Amino acid sequence: MEREDLLKMIRRFPDKPGVYIMYGEDGHAIYIGKAKSLKKRVSSYFRHAAFASSRLTKLVSEIRDISTVRTENEAEAMILESKFIKLYQPFFNVELKMGEKYPFIKVTNEDFPRTVVTRSRQQDGAVYMGPFVHTGHLRTLLRISERYFPLRACALPLKSGRIHRERPCMRHTLGLCLAPCAGMCGESAYRERVADLVLLLQGHGADLANRLHKRMDAAANRLEFESAAHLRDTIRAIWRVNRQHLTTPAMFEESRDDWLPLKRLQEALGLRDLPWRIDGFDISHTGGGNTVGVAVVFEQGIANKSLYRRFNIKTVEDVDDFRSMEETLTRRYKKCIDAQEPTPQLVLIDGGPVQLEFALSALNKLGLERIPAVSLAKREEEIFIPGNPVPLRLDLNDPGLKLLQRVRDESHRFAITSHRKARDKKFSRSTLEDIPGMGKNRVAQLLSRFGSVRAIAKLDPKELASVPGVGPVLAERVLEALDISGPE
Repeated sequence: MEREDLLKMIRRFPDKPGVYIMYGEDGHAIYIGKAKSLKKRVSSYFRHAAFASSRLTKLVSEIRDISTVRTENEAEAMILESKFIKLYQPFFNVELKMGEKYPFIKVTNEDFPRTVVTRSRQQDGAVYMGPFVHTGHLRTLLRISERYFPLRACALPLKSGRIHRERPCMRHTLGLCLAPCAGMCGESAYRERVADLVLLLQGHGADLANRLHKRMDAAANRLEFESAAHLRDTIRAIWRVNRQHLTTPAMFEESRDDWLPLKRLQEALGLRDLPWRIDGFDISHTGGGNTVGVAVVFEQGIANKSLYRRFNIKTVEDVDDFRSMEETLTRRYKKCIDAQEPTPQLVLIDGGPVQLEFALSALNKLGLERIPAVSLAKREEEIFIPGNPVPLRLDLNDPGLKLLQRVRDESHRFAITSHRKARDKKFSRSTLEDIPGMGKNRVAQLLSRFGSVRAIAKLDPKELASVPGVGPVLAERVLEALDISGPE
């Protein structure tokens, strides 16, 4: 790829955190880096005609292509950068190639401490937790920390007993800071919050929950019910973390087989990039009614349910799985483009070559033809690859195939569940009340006589029309509105 083509591609990069991979003439990764803004960081390599470092000049001269992996925050990008460098061993990555440098969470040694994500552990009196090697673990802890144990994010040199601002910043208004800078929180209360956070990050969830439980009881006795409710929610969040086994030892250990399925998929499918994120798609309906399309997300081979999405199909009539699949991908990735959200390194379609063809059409129309896509047919477990008329058959024990099966099966499960919810919603009391001519009294009369909305939907038109006040016209209207049957 020529320089001008690279610049055009970089202009479309998101202004979000992530990892970038630079490739040389032979298609191998030559440099991997992380960025707070992928667009700004990568474009900075091409702003200068000459660099102070001859090594950097040589790097830029050898770049022929660039790919990116979006992450939720800088800390996650730091972890992923370390893993990719360890995997690919790029020529121009000197520092991280020689050893792993995963991030720590640092609680600074100040009157009003802050939390900072860093790669270096120093003798500065600060408290360090880590290193963290799993992005999911770190992401969960950072979310809980910000929501339930928020500390200040600014770098003001705050001192106890001094007011540094007349008014607190917006983070205080959002409940994300105690505003010690404005004198709204003393050092003692702030230090208590810091101690709570350190217990959480060090894996002492049970001890922390006991501390918070005593405070909750005290708040309830003082009739401070809002404070007690917040503490109750915090305790529940801590127990959720404990159930996920996000304790300190588990964070420090990394299974050497974590990425084996991903590496195997990259090799078997001929992918340039490791499929760190895989999006799976499926369609579910009942005879063309209540058609639902879904997208599930697997990161590092693990389902991330917070990123699942469901779509009620709007533009397709009757039974048409192919165009429903096209609409689902179009809506999913249009949202990703508009919101600068991450896109996957692999798209998996539940189905055969025709479903794959319509999925590719959606990606091409959105300008996302660089995202690899394959489909997996359930009967023979055949993998259909664009441009290859012969499907790929992997050994049933192949770790790459097993990962694809997990993604496919999860998308199918989520599609069925989503469809059933949409179908059941149609059998709610409100559905009857929304039908023209059906008031609350008439709905109550029908439910009292037949027992449920579902029972009404199974009635013969003549039987329903015979009910006083219904008649054949309204009966037909009711049964048409409830016209759905079993799952597909």
